[in-house]
Amino acid sequence: MKAIIIEDEALIALELQSKIEDLASDIEVLAVLHSIQSAEQWLQNNPEPDLIFADIQLGDGVSFELFERHTLKCPIIFATAYDEYAIRAFKVNGIDYVLKPVDDDELLRAIDKVRMLRNTQAPIVSGLENIMQLIANPALLQSKYKERFVVKHRNAWMPIFAKDVAFFYRDQLNYIITHQNEKYILDMNSLDELEEIIDPTLFYRANRQYIINLHAIQSFKTQLNQKLAITLKAPLHKEEIDISRDKAPFFKKWFES
Repeated sequence: MKAIIIEDEALIALELQSKIEDLASDIEVLAVLHSIQSAEQWLQNNPEPDLIFADIQLGDGVSFELFERHTLKCPIIFATAYDEYAIRAFKVNGIDYVLKPVDDDELLRAIDKVRMLRNTQAPIVSGLENIMQLIANPALLQSKYKERFVVKHRNAWMPIFAKDVAFFYRDQLNYIITHQNEKYILDMNSLDELEEIIDPTLFYRANRQYIINLHAIQSFKTQLNQKLAITLKAPLHKEEIDISRDKAPFFKKWFES
């Protein structure tokens, strides 16, 4: 299969290309394109590839704009930092996604789906119109995010609003920690389950144990091993949360957006 990569972060594009070459020897990456403009030029001057790997948010716009202007028959795998809950609406036949940082198993699963479609000659359904509506109207998604959690406090139940949560924490049980450093048990099976129903513009999955609120962050610094150390605002400033080297660039992009 002939493929192209559309990704504005050069290091991320290089890593994705390397993973594709390691996991799928039948895929030849013809070009790595770092903008909508360069991708537009490539598509105008070359035959349509068999497969496209594309980021959603690029430096000069949203990649869906490109696909609206070019009627493509090939499947598209989106490599994106968007939360799974937010993009579930366009996980349709012929279009798949992998979350950044890209996991080998997830990438291989998406590629296998493309292979299956090619072998069965199943029709490719783009669903791009629905995707664009979601991107243009984020309120459609935000209204679906969980805004409050009911927790037990002494002998009663009380609500904790999402905006009042400093971070979620996993240590055998799942916990809510508020901005005032109050701690409550969260009745949920896993942080993975929680991550699907909270607003990804407000909360970030730092690692396996922590999901942090943007407004709880005081500062962050790069350590010698290229990990990030997150310092929270008082009275939580003694809590230091690490973000891996692989996730560091995605956290910075989320923090600045």
